Amino acid sequence: MMQQFIAKVGKGQKASKDLTWEEAKQVMRLLIEGQATPVQVGAFLLAMRIKMESVTELAAFTAAARQYIPPLSVPKNLPLVDLPTYAGKQDTFHASVGAAIIAASAGASILMHGYEGVPDRPGTAVPLSKLGIPTDLEPKRVTEELTAKGFAYLDIALYHPPLGRFLDLRRDLGVRSFFHPVAKLLNPARAQSQVIGLTHPPYFEKMAEALNMLGSHRALIVRGVEGDPELSIAAASKLIELREERVVPLMLQPKDFGLPLGSLQTMAAHPASQATSQGEQEATLLRNILHNQVRGGQRDWVVLNAALLLYAAGKASSISAGVPLAQQAIESGAAARKLDELSGSHQLSAINSEEHA
Repeated sequence: MMQQFIAKVGKGQKASKDLTWEEAKQVMRLLIEGQATPVQVGAFLLAMRIKMESVTELAAFTAAARQYIPPLSVPKNLPLVDLPTYAGKQDTFHASVGAAIIAASAGASILMHGYEGVPDRPGTAVPLSKLGIPTDLEPKRVTEELTAKGFAYLDIALYHPPLGRFLDLRRDLGVRSFFHPVAKLLNPARAQSQVIGLTHPPYFEKMAEALNMLGSHRALIVRGVEGDPELSIAAASKLIELREERVVPLMLQPKDFGLPLGSLQTMAAHPASQATSQGEQEATLLRNILHNQVRGGQRDWVVLNAALLLYAAGKASSISAGVPLAQQAIESGAAARKLDELSGSHQLSAINSEEHA
């Protein structure tokens, strides 16, 4: 069975053909249920990489993958934003981590999900864990955290083990497969709003159209920094807004939101040294930003992306309107308190107070 699908997509650039909706769903079922041999899996993934996925294939793969695992059971009235972070970072710090915490402190609910299997590209779980925020919770606990605190991180391998196993194949293949965009489209809690980051231009419009096919109500697709869902503070950012089947392309610059243009150095990651393990310097920077101890471009970058999330959550009428809300969350101490709540620091303080009482 798998051979015919490999033959259809693997005949070369001129002779290969796209799978239909039903064929793509059937392929995903064969893969998830282990009915393809390892050789067939590798052959199909590489053939698809060369051909490139069509809109229909991306949507059908995602629809089929969703059928195997029930969505997280979150309250329908939660102002929830789905925030997939699968790219990993080499050159910049994870502004999305600070942005998500700020947005949560200002009334949004953010479900961040990702995967820590990209060689030499640490993902968002690294700084989150260094901040004391759990990154290994089972789906039921993730739902509880999200509902109670407005933020949670979901390890996709714990939520959808088959998908996690296919993401692992990047180590063997040396390249990404269509499972990476599928993970970004998965939307584990079926949030009404999604913010998705991309790097590869061919996927930009495709992802918007695939989301539309999947019935997405609202999505912001960003030509993100290193592929993560982040607007740049150092350059113009391309963005597509999908809202009730209407697709609007935008080009956004920091000055559009009253923020000064930053530099690449502003966004630079801290290199790990012998004295500090991976993620510690980054976590310190994010903690200081949230505690209102940083001024300048680094803070502006995090504020810009917190504003993006507040807009996506419906807590701000525009990204521009979200900027002062994010700044106020930092200056009022709300962002620092949210970090304490998420990391359990407030619980430790309460325990210590009780012990000394």
